[in-house]
Amino acid sequence: MRSLIHVALIALFAVATWAEDSEKAATQEASKGTASALPESKKQEKRGLLGLGYGYAYDGGYDIGAAGHLQGLDLGHGYGGSYDDGHHHEKVITVYKNVPVPYPVEKHIPYPVEKQVHVPVKVPVPQPYPVEKEVPVPYKVYVKVPVHIPQPYPVEKKVHVPVHVPVDRPYPVKVYVPQPYPVEKHVPYPVKVPVPQPYPVEKKIHVPVKVPVHVPAPYPVEKLVPYPVKVAVDRPYPVPVPKPYPVEVEKHVPYPVEKHVPYPVQVPVDRPYPVHVDRPVPVAVKVPVPQPYPVETPVPYPVEKPVPYPVKVPVDRPYPVHVEKHVPVHVEKPVPYPVKVPVAVPVYNQYYGHDGGAYNDYGGYLH
Repeated sequence: MRSLIHVALIALFAVATWAEDSEKAATQEASKGTASALPESKKQEKRGLLGLGYGYAYDGGYDIGAAGHLQGLDLGHGYGGSYDDGHHHEKVITVYKNVPVPYPVEKHIPYPVEKQVHVPVKVPVPQPYPVEKEVPVPYKVYVKVPVHIPQPYPVEKKVHVPVHVPVDRPYPVKVYVPQPYPVEKHVPYPVKVPVPQPYPVEKKIHVPVKVPVHVPAPYPVEKLVPYPVKVAVDRPYPVPVPKPYPVEVEKHVPYPVEKHVPYPVQVPVDRPYPVHVDRPVPVAVKVPVPQPYPVETPVPYPVEKPVPYPVKVPVDRPYPVHVEKHVPVHVEKPVPYPVKVPVAVPVYNQYYGHDGGAYNDYGGYLH
């Protein structure tokens, strides 16, 4: 936009310098009259087309008139400029083309916001309070290890080939074989087993049988009554009898115990001096007690405190924990929006010949 303004200012400066020349040229053109107007009306030249490589042409110029006459001053911006002092009109049709251009779109993503409330909040806690303890259980994790397989794959095939073992010197070995050679042949023959007829079959039948037991009456009772029995000894001999012997017994003897007994001790003071002793005096203090007044009960609640350094937590047995790591991926979403692009459309000019036919700018003949 700034470049267009600069071009317009340059054009105005050029028109101001050429204003005097244009007035003189206007007086000369007025003298010519209608004779010169007829050939100029029929004179139609091709427009200056500039190919942009997009399948169409564009002539970016500006027509600026001065002193009441049209001066064909074409100042091109970005495509080159040309000056033409002719008097002709050209029809230009501008076509705007929408080209989608991506632009950033802000997406609102809600996230949790923690707000500290300085008011005691009653949290219902079930009684008894359930405590969940995570007990790690060892389990097998199958890890896929890549195994390199060469191509082509070698296949080992075992082919049994007789191997000749060379012997230094062959010699005959005699094996004793009895003559004639005994051959044992098992010949079955019937054996008669005596079976009584008829064959007795023993079958156990459990039948209660009462066996009479003879009990004498009255029932004799044997009672053992000890009595001394004298045993005759051929010759008496002395028998040693253990006598009591002295045994040392430890007796606890009372021992002196030092006991601190407080008693007044007079300390000699060179010069007595008065000592001020604070004596508290009861003073009545009125304490305002609101009725009723709120009672604050501290309720423990978890407070998350960020620690800027890693903290090692001892674990009885380490176990693998899968942690998902979200990686931000930039996704371009092209959003179309209208963009005005000027497109020049050519106008075909026809020329009429003597035979009544018409020619166009591309050399074609029209009937």
